[in-house]
Amino acid sequence: MKKILAMILAMILVVALAAPMAYAADPMEELIAAAKEEGELVVYGSCEEEYLAAACENFQKLYGIKTSYQRLSTGEVPAKIEEENGKPSADVWFGGTNNPYDGLAAKGFLDNSYEPINASHLMKDLYKDPDGYWYGIYTGLLGFMVNTDELERLGLEAPQSWDDLLKPEYKGLIWLSNYKTAGTPKLVANLMIQLKGKEDGIQYLVDLDKNVQVYTKSGSGPSKNVGTGECVIGIGFLHDGITQIVDNGYENVGLVVPQDGTACEIGPVAIFKGAAHLNAARLFVEYALSPDCVELAAENGSYQFLVIDNAEQPAVATDFGLDPSLVWDGYDFAAAKEDTDANVEAVMAAIEAAGADVGEGRFQTS
Repeated sequence: MKKILAMILAMILVVALAAPMAYAADPMEELIAAAKEEGELVVYGSCEEEYLAAACENFQKLYGIKTSYQRLSTGEVPAKIEEENGKPSADVWFGGTNNPYDGLAAKGFLDNSYEPINASHLMKDLYKDPDGYWYGIYTGLLGFMVNTDELERLGLEAPQSWDDLLKPEYKGLIWLSNYKTAGTPKLVANLMIQLKGKEDGIQYLVDLDKNVQVYTKSGSGPSKNVGTGECVIGIGFLHDGITQIVDNGYENVGLVVPQDGTACEIGPVAIFKGAAHLNAARLFVEYALSPDCVELAAENGSYQFLVIDNAEQPAVATDFGLDPSLVWDGYDFAAAKEDTDANVEAVMAAIEAAGADVGEGRFQTS
């Protein structure tokens, strides 16, 4: 009898010890429940609108959380958030380039109180902010997009390097985006200053300005005008050129990776400090770092390389010869994080001091 009682007690003890494990709360389930209780999410997106819409609509479908979104350039978002000063009208920021995220984080407008579970799938530490203010969802190569028909008509070869862009025969043929409204030219400024040194890098951008016809509001603006021939040489991210070729049928668009070195963007997701729907924002970050979200990019005309290890890469990017390993290995992301604002201010001041037209007709803001 004693033996039977001992066995029963042992079984009760095993069950008691196992019970806490069996009924331990799943952190994702808890987050989903808390987010659903909030019931709402507001997203600012700086990727292309088609991808932004698809990502937000799928999030709403998956979780039943009302999700509204607005597409703003990476220059517009910081200006809006800073003006709101701790009471942001949106909860999360999705896509664009990382330099403006770094600037907003440095000023205390991003939230780093949550470490997403899905961040374990990031391929490199490079693809997240070291202090946890943003997490990468994609990366893309900086380069040139050219209209091959127009170059042939003009009897010109496509530029193969940054230095080539200074050739007098390219005067009025180049488009870049506005340093004050887009993230792309901030990366260009950082790259040139790192490649050439601060003084020579700024002078290079002053010299480049002499050949630039238009600075578009959005970083993707030049790419959207290359196929039509309005822009002959566009500086931007090469996946935007792929969109023009594959989705819009412009077979006259050529892609160039600069031979003298290039850099890449990291497209992040981040939570705004003071977000009204904090749990929904945290859930959206988990979602943004999952195949459910990032694989929608290629389905909606965005062909960036994905930076999580459990997602399927867009094959078309590799088909066009693009590869993240083509980034200049001397590019210092940490220095860029610290120097972006000062670099942009110095470049704009130097361009204006050289007597260039810096009006809104040329430096577009809408």
